[in-house]
Amino acid sequence: MRHAVFLALLLLPVVASAQEKTLLWGDTHLHTTYSSDAFANNNLLADPDTAYRYAQGLPVVHPYHGARLQIETPLDFLVVSDHAEYMGVIRHLYYSGSDGVNLGLVDRLKADFVGWLLRRRVDEGRGRDLFMSVLPKSTDDPREAAMTLRVGSSMIPDMPSVEADTWRQIAETADRHNEPGRFTALIGWEWSSIPGGANLHRVVVTDGDARSARKYQPFGLDDSQYPEDLWRWLAVTAQETGDDFIAIPHNSNISKGFMFDDTTLRGEPLTEELASVRSYWEPVAEITQIKGDSETHPALSPDDPFAEFENYPFYIQQGASDYTPAVGDFLRPALLRGLQLEAALGVNPYQLGFIGSTDSHTSLSSAEEDNFHGKLATDSIPANKQNRWAEEEGPSGWAMSASGLAAVWAESNTRESILEALRRREVYATTGPRIGVRLYAGWNLPVVGADSAEDWQAAAAAGVPMGGELPSAPADNGPQILVQASRDPVGANLDRIQVIKGWIDAAGVTHERIHDVAWSDAREPDAAGVLPAVGNTVNLANGAWDNSIGAPRLAALWQDPDFDPAQAAFYYVRVLQIPTPRHSLLDALALKQQEAEGYPSTLQERAYTSPVWYRPAR
Repeated sequence: MRHAVFLALLLLPVVASAQEKTLLWGDTHLHTTYSSDAFANNNLLADPDTAYRYAQGLPVVHPYHGARLQIETPLDFLVVSDHAEYMGVIRHLYYSGSDGVNLGLVDRLKADFVGWLLRRRVDEGRGRDLFMSVLPKSTDDPREAAMTLRVGSSMIPDMPSVEADTWRQIAETADRHNEPGRFTALIGWEWSSIPGGANLHRVVVTDGDARSARKYQPFGLDDSQYPEDLWRWLAVTAQETGDDFIAIPHNSNISKGFMFDDTTLRGEPLTEELASVRSYWEPVAEITQIKGDSETHPALSPDDPFAEFENYPFYIQQGASDYTPAVGDFLRPALLRGLQLEAALGVNPYQLGFIGSTDSHTSLSSAEEDNFHGKLATDSIPANKQNRWAEEEGPSGWAMSASGLAAVWAESNTRESILEALRRREVYATTGPRIGVRLYAGWNLPVVGADSAEDWQAAAAAGVPMGGELPSAPADNGPQILVQASRDPVGANLDRIQVIKGWIDAAGVTHERIHDVAWSDAREPDAAGVLPAVGNTVNLANGAWDNSIGAPRLAALWQDPDFDPAQAAFYYVRVLQIPTPRHSLLDALALKQQEAEGYPSTLQERAYTSPVWYRPAR
């Protein structure tokens, strides 16, 4: 009977809510030639103008191999997020050395020497060696590294005028491409703290314009390595400018357990005040991007058969070290830790919504497997993707994931509306495809009929959207999740919808459980409740696949069968596609190889909705 309800809902379209919100697609994390690591890896030319043109569907020239490129489906919004540290400086040193900068004799000599060295190494194709040489050395104690870390090479002189001019150009380019209602260009940057190889990076996004941006220079690692100092700066700058800001953590999967820790980087215990501050400035996190997936890990979620997905076991550091997944590295364990911290502090610092973005350093927001231009310009051609970054150590281009996208339910396509949606967490992530997902949670939701705007208005009135908080529980039933998903219009069919629940019991122990709530084809769970795999149509000899399996749309109205009103909980939805070819297989076939050895040939792309939370009445 339950499955019959699912089947009756299969053909529902994804529609807007009573608030007439629009589903917008974008990328909040993109680097151009002005980021030092992008430039050192052969993005010598593609600037923010190139990034915005590509995102809007215009043809552009690739900065490495020079071919004409074009996105398959244009984006609705984009954030150019070049690194605050040495913003534009490496590019200036390569092209101009000390020219145009007011420097003393010693600093002028340094600038000219570094410029000469850059030109020599980059022109020889060895720019990556310079990038690797300034990475932090690995340590088992990132807290100690944070206390002693010094930024960059002493050979690079301080060039604040270059950084200020670069920031002005970035902000003015965003304003030039910003067309409210059609395409939104948000202003942002990346803060890149990485003590001892523990990635603590955040992308900062504002709803302000270029005029406001002239009032400050982006806060970087050279200002402080500690997240709480970034939040303090954001508070002061927001007050001075009247703009709103949010900080988006990314690549927690390689943070050595420190991104979502139960203490600060300074080793201090979290307090109620600090938890509140973090929750305000960091309402969402990247759950997927080019450097891997950060939902969970098989070692942390052993009962999840889909946890082994786009793992990226490489720290950003000099030299390789064993990868050890920790609770503080992944979003699902972080949500569970948040429940525990809320029980102790009264505030949940990890009440996080989910988005995806690329972290591309090519200026090209490419998240499609068959149109993936690599993380770095050097790795944009199949032959180079086979190469490891440092003498058989570290990642290669094939280790990267063609991911991800940020999906935002906003009142309008404007800077203010998009930032408001991020702040209220009415957003979700995909690993690249435009999988449409709508979710409401509540206690007495209506069954939605096909194409019924009125029914969806009733669902919106009766429940809360993704990212929301459930009101107090009635005495007689558990919460309901109404979810609807549709495939990318030019993509693969859907395999299943899953509701993932996490909760904390009376003893303070956390639990998680995965529920298959809707699925395609004539499948039924076995006696153990395990749903058979959907199948696989990928032809490994040529990379072809088809939609003869799966469903174009899936929907469910699911009610938690194990709800305890005394236990705090969260719920989020994971939508899986049918298998399709990974970019590594397509590259291998282009190189006349049967496979990219050591890397998956197929994958199941997915969407992750932001959670909804329930907390018992106090």
